[in-house]
Amino acid sequence: MSETVVRNRALQTEWYGEPLGDRFRRLLDRLGLSQSGLAGVLGLSPPMLSQLMSGQRAKISNPAVLHRLAAAEELAAEPGFDELSPADLKERLHRIRGETATTTSGIRVTTERVPAQSPVRALQSLLRTVASANEIEQAATLIDVGYPELAEVLRVYGNGRTSEAEAHLSRTLGS
Repeated sequence: MSETVVRNRALQTEWYGEPLGDRFRRLLDRLGLSQSGLAGVLGLSPPMLSQLMSGQRAKISNPAVLHRLAAAEELAAEPGFDELSPADLKERLHRIRGETATTTSGIRVTTERVPAQSPVRALQSLLRTVASANEIEQAATLIDVGYPELAEVLRVYGNGRTSEAEAHLSRTLGS
């Protein structure tokens, strides 16, 4: 393995929590897509997806692609995912593909009419836009002793799954 690939995978782990190849492979398996199909959903060229997967490139430079990746991962992690029909899955992936831009706060903007982003996803997008998974964990560790509830918020919303964050919000606000 070349020094560049080792360095790029280490950077990916710092920025995205793990090498992108691992994240993409899980999605390929879970969504039943080819690399070309996943590239289309994310808004990447197939060669760029391949370079990110193999560690030849380190960074997703387009914030909209990163948000589409998060949306695809959230879809794959939904409790009812296995019950989705092929047509429903195709429609959901089409909606994710339509997410074309982000604001400076990280909130997704789309070209299609879709339900408004949940407060949980908006907060996750914001945290993940301003800090890497590693930075969020470091911040949580720094404040954990004096402010454990705030540290938990950083960990749950910054690095946790959407379902965990939604459960936390429900418990915390009693809704």
